[in-house]
Amino acid sequence: MTPLRLRYQTVEFGKVDIHLCTLRDNQEFHDPGGVAEKLGISSATWPIFGILWPSSLVLANHMCNYDVGSKRILELGCGMALSSLLLNKQHKDITATDYHPESHHFLDRNTTLNGDQLIPYQQADWADNSDTLGLFDIIIGSDVLYEDNHIEILASFIQDHALPNCEVIVVDPGRGRKNKLSNQLANFGFSCTQTRPPHTDYLDKPFKGHILSYRRLAEGTAPL
Repeated sequence: MTPLRLRYQTVEFGKVDIHLCTLRDNQEFHDPGGVAEKLGISSATWPIFGILWPSSLVLANHMCNYDVGSKRILELGCGMALSSLLLNKQHKDITATDYHPESHHFLDRNTTLNGDQLIPYQQADWADNSDTLGLFDIIIGSDVLYEDNHIEILASFIQDHALPNCEVIVVDPGRGRKNKLSNQLANFGFSCTQTRPPHTDYLDKPFKGHILSYRRLAEGTAPL
């Protein structure tokens, strides 16, 4: 079997460098034990986790100077987990999740590559509520709205892991499903604002998507 071809790159955030080992391209595949296949991940979709996508860069740049304080943060569908790696570099309380069986391996590899402490991680199935992740102040994700039948279970997963006071930040590249997520999260008390990233000069092509910011305040909490 042909070994995976990898790529090493550095993403700069001002004076902060994040070093990444990723798949070389989206044609790579390596599932000799059929682990991914058993999870319903086909050979065509297997490499998706291992590429640094534009939405991931937008999310990381958005979170770079975001005031998270000591809040507990969860990244959904982290893939190469660029935002998690950056927040970890900033010594923030970040936990990463993904469904792909190889994500954890690459996360640990890249955390070590950056000389940082390992990031808490759980393999998470949005349709399964048996995880032990707990509740979070901030939930983030990029390019997670890629299937219509994922929207409702994603919203329920967010609800299951959101504190009464919670922010949710999702970067969507424009797949046409952002309003569906907003409608689902509205049922759980979240309000939504949609903005364009202020600049995307770090991308090779114009970004046509939005940053979706959701906020819910517990009853009796003063507005920020």
